Amino acid sequence: MKHSGAVAGIPAAFKSITPDRRIQAVITAWAFGAFIEGASGFGTPAAVAGPLLVILGFPPLAAVIAAVTIQSTPVSFGAVGTPILIGVKKGLHNQPLVTQYLAEHAGRWFGEHGEIAYQSMLFTIGGYVAVLHAIIGLAIPLFMVCIMTRFFGANRSWREGFEVWRFCLFAALAFCVPYVVFGLTLGPKFPSLLGGLCAIVLTVTAARRGWFMPKDTWDFPRPESWPTDWRSSTPAAADHNSLPPSTRHPFWTLVPYLIVAALLVVSQLPTIREGLQRLELRYVLDRPTKGGAEIEVRWNPALSPGTTFLVAAAAAVLLLKTHRAALRSALRETCAGIVGAGVVLLFAVPTVRIFLQSDVNATRLGSMPYELATTVSRLVGDAWPLVAAPVGAFGAFVAGSNTINNMTFSLFQFSVALQSGLDPVVIVALQAVGGAAGNMICVHNVVAAAATVGILSHEGSVIRKTLLPTVYYLIATGLLALLLCGLTGRIP
Repeated sequence: MKHSGAVAGIPAAFKSITPDRRIQAVITAWAFGAFIEGASGFGTPAAVAGPLLVILGFPPLAAVIAAVTIQSTPVSFGAVGTPILIGVKKGLHNQPLVTQYLAEHAGRWFGEHGEIAYQSMLFTIGGYVAVLHAIIGLAIPLFMVCIMTRFFGANRSWREGFEVWRFCLFAALAFCVPYVVFGLTLGPKFPSLLGGLCAIVLTVTAARRGWFMPKDTWDFPRPESWPTDWRSSTPAAADHNSLPPSTRHPFWTLVPYLIVAALLVVSQLPTIREGLQRLELRYVLDRPTKGGAEIEVRWNPALSPGTTFLVAAAAAVLLLKTHRAALRSALRETCAGIVGAGVVLLFAVPTVRIFLQSDVNATRLGSMPYELATTVSRLVGDAWPLVAAPVGAFGAFVAGSNTINNMTFSLFQFSVALQSGLDPVVIVALQAVGGAAGNMICVHNVVAAAATVGILSHEGSVIRKTLLPTVYYLIATGLLALLLCGLTGRIP
């Protein structure tokens, strides 16, 4: 519970590791956020890491920016590989163009055909994605810290962020090295999940032992000097200090987060997930009388991240014996956040769905994103490797989901690659990497993250600042793409 009397124990627990806010951000947002992304995805890391950073004493705006910035490198393998195993697979599976390509290049898939060839192709795509992300993602922890010190420090200094470059590089390697190893050996399911777990263990150990630590400790200005736009607009956010203090060990204050992590991991176990998938609810909104597909709404409450948070909150109330005043305060704040975010998403989500499904029209045109991307492909021609990732980022920005984005654009990217004489597997991998980068500026994710800490209406400020690492990610991906396509001899 965000504002229980035990909340004070969480800062104490982290200060026993390190009082430096820069290091706390790396451990919480980068390492823990990557682990949560690997377990659940769909914006869950920001909803978990953001409030945790606020509890530690971060300005809510800084907490959201840190939590959203790491929604990049781990995203392609979020929710146990869903963007690849579901998004890319559904986008390419049983498409005549792809089937023909697999048949003509059977040697690349060890002579296999049919379903085995599809699975081998997904495995190869996942390997390319892991390598590209790992190279580019090495700079993301440092980017996150530098943005924090530049825009939220007393001295507004980039230099204070660069002071922790050694720890940031260590944290990046602690995640990216196992991330690549698992991506190349185990496939798309485990890179973010197991890489994040390795990063948590290694970064906490390094911070406790003083490895790669800066000479000086850095902190934010005193809360009373924070500008209004840094602060939460939720009244309850300010009254937790008046609640009765907890006498429990600080470990107990982390129990809700441990419960969330455990539930997210357990729900992804094959046998359990198969059982939970049977609880999916379906409702047909419309049945066309003359052909056409049914318009259907699907929702699985058992696999929804929101259900996980509710279960974890209920368990925490019982285990921690939460004080009634704290429970009422948390409920008020939660309801206020839901109402504020709901108003925004009520209009944003339907607009996105119309945009994506605009291919249902009398002119037989494709959807608006598809037609826009097609126009771009005609204009850039042989330079497509530079553009493939930005198209993926655009899809994620619009769709709010890297999985839906990959479903929408994977076949398009595959087709453009073949027409341009490029390796379609590499180009689809660029699509997935670009889509992950687009998550940093995705309106849907930013609104959801902002709602958890009570800073709705400041989404523009979040996007402007996270646009910096997004641009870096896309430029770096494009340059690596040219190098990769050049090495494979695929650029005409």
